[in-house]
Amino acid sequence: MAIAVIALVLGVLLGAFLLIPRHGKSAHMNKVQSNGNNSKGSKSYSKGEVALHNKRTDCWIIIKDKVYDVTSYVEEHPGGDAILAHAGDDSTEGFYGPQHATRVFDMIDDFYIGDLQKY
Repeated sequence: MAIAVIALVLGVLLGAFLLIPRHGKSAHMNKVQSNGNNSKGSKSYSKGEVALHNKRTDCWIIIKDKVYDVTSYVEEHPGGDAILAHAGDDSTEGFYGPQHATRVFDMIDDFYIGDLQKY
């Protein structure tokens, strides 16, 4: 049952990625640049640091050891608060569920801010 709910939530997320135009990319780019380097992924974050970003107004997720700031997308998410289920945590399993078309995998890159630190 939980898998079905996660699949449904992520399907809605995919739909949003595909159908809703993203605004605020420049804000995202400013955030990357403020890390002291213009290249994406130059920053790494601990799991604890990511965990602090677990709110509607400050939402980071981890997918395959990469960190994404999806704050600007939370209000646009067609699944409502479902996107917050893994806010500040690892969303890999659900993100790669069968409900996602391949286009969503390219779109998530717009939210990429760095890598998860390896221990």
